[in-house]
Order: sequence, then C-alpha cells, then structure tokens
Amino acid sequence: MPVAIGRFPYEGHDVNPSVAVVGATGAVGELMRKVLEERNFPVGSIKFLASERSAGKTVTFRGQDYPVEPLRPEAFAGVEIVLSSTPASISREFSPIAAKAGAIVVDNSSAWRMDPDVPLVVPEVNAHALTLIPKGIVANPNCSTIQMVVALKPLHDLARINRVIVSTYQASSGKGAKGLYDLDRQFESLAKGEPVPPPTAHAGQLAGNVLTHDWKIGEDGYTEEEWKMVRETRKILGDERICVVPTCVRVPVRTGHSESIALEFERAITVEQARAALRKAPGVALMDDPAKGEVPTPLMAEGRDEVFVGRVRPDPTVKHGLLLWVVADNLRKGAATNAVQIAEELVKRR
Repeated sequence: MPVAIGRFPYEGHDVNPSVAVVGATGAVGELMRKVLEERNFPVGSIKFLASERSAGKTVTFRGQDYPVEPLRPEAFAGVEIVLSSTPASISREFSPIAAKAGAIVVDNSSAWRMDPDVPLVVPEVNAHALTLIPKGIVANPNCSTIQMVVALKPLHDLARINRVIVSTYQASSGKGAKGLYDLDRQFESLAKGEPVPPPTAHAGQLAGNVLTHDWKIGEDGYTEEEWKMVRETRKILGDERICVVPTCVRVPVRTGHSESIALEFERAITVEQARAALRKAPGVALMDDPAKGEVPTPLMAEGRDEVFVGRVRPDPTVKHGLLLWVVADNLRKGAATNAVQIAEELVKRR
C-alpha cells in the first residue's frame, strides 16, 4: 500500500525529491545538513531556511554554497520533504503551511508528537507508521525516547515489556548551543578558580553538578521531559499498557545521553537471549564485556549513529527482570540522524 505523503505524484519514478532544511543554522539543522551528505541522501534540489536574523548567511552542501533564506510561507513552493528543527511554537505555525503546500514535514520539535494524526517514528522500531500521514507531518521523538525504544524494541518483541524504570543522564547539548556555552564557561571559571557565571540555558550551575530541575517540575512531581518518555514510548511501541517510570537529569557532559534502564517482562527472558536479540537488532551496537572494558560511554558514542547497549544483567528483585545501560549521541540519533532516516523511508515508500 503506497504511503499517503502529499506530493510525490511520480510514485515509482526515479526522481529525487526537493528538500528544505528549516532551522538550518541551529545545532541540529547544521547536523541535518551534515548527515544528508554523509548518508548520500538523494536530493533533487535543496534550500536552507532560518529566521530573519540568520537569512543571508551562507551554508555549504556537497561543495556548493547556498544562501540561507528567510522562513516564509512562499519558501515551501515546490518542496517535497521538509526537515525541520525549530521551537515548537514556530513548528505549529509553519509545519501546516509546508504540508498544505504539498510537502511532508519531518519535525524535530515537541509540537506534534502526541497528535493522533501525526506518526511518531523511529525507523528501526515503527517505520510502518509512515503508511498513513494524514496531516503531512511526521514527528521526530524526544532524544531520550529515541535511544531507549531502539534498545527496547527487540526485547519487547521477545518477551513483552510490562514495566520500564529509566534514569537518564542527559548531556548539556540537549539545550543546544546555549547549553554548551553555559557548560564551557562554567568549567573555564572553575579551572581558573573564578566565580562561576550565572547560567543562561540551564536551570543552575551544571559544571561539577547534576541538575534534576532542568525542566519545569509539575504539580505531580514529574517534569515535561519525563512525561515525554512515558507517552512517546507507548505510542512508538504501540502498547499503552507499558508502565514507564522516568527520572531525567542533566549531567556535565557535552554530548551523549546515557540511560540506566530496569525492565520487567511478561515472560521469562535470559541475559543470553537478550544479548542475542540486541546483537541482531537494527541500529543497536552491543558492547557488553566489562572485563575487556566494553561498556558504552558518551565519549565513544559521540559522532556515531548507533544506540550502544551494555551491562545487560539480571534483576534479581523482580520476576523476569533485566537491567541495561544505553548510550547514544543525542544530536545525531537523538535528532538529526533519526529525521534523515525518516526521510529515507519516505523516499523508499513513494
């Protein structure tokens, strides 16, 4: 069954799509451009859009310079795939405009993730959700959710997950360039023995610290980031019965989110069975030999697209329980690469 994807009237023809990258000068937008090059994405034509203050800058793609154009409705004329990384408020305004113009929008913001008419997609997990795209928008999940569900999918298929307890250790780059600026300035001041400057992106000093309040804590005691992991995991895995119990914190790491995950299954599953399933799973790199120093770390995951899984071990406190340690580059697989992979799936299905 062909995918309902707005334009692409030339289904079955060998014609490369026209592409627009929105938010092209931001950290994720710049990385999208890099990933498109690395993966040799089949671009027929391409344009780069950003806010008025970035318009007029120049970016380079495949050895050619392109002007950054202002984000305006008319900029989407003739565009077939939009890769967008903007604040949610901007996406709510412009993604429907792009879709109405005939494009499919792959949106990296939180604006559309829980819309029932918008697929929330991690290609290794639920590419089948791209069969129908009623609004012309596909949502890219939260970075922490993406890496977790890539690791959970083969185990869920094997023994069905009942409960997930996850604690995240999220990198400063999750707050974008401002987050990295904060962290770097703070470390420099600490190294010089100078007063640490006040934060501009994080909720408090991150250097030499861990922030449990880097997202607004609601009246129920949970943050928006934590609720994203609950709701998005259920939607992506297509299983509303899964109990997800998250605690999200920010740590003084530049790039690479880490997660400690405790799983409770419906059926018995051994460590050996879990390792075998993870070893074969798309997008997963199993690194699980502590005796040889094979334990995933943010530094070794930086610049990579795989989701690294290690420390697979039994949880003796629950029936059918396993523990995992999961690490991935939050800017690549957690954002830019996943978006480009979605676009690749769209091209395959046209």
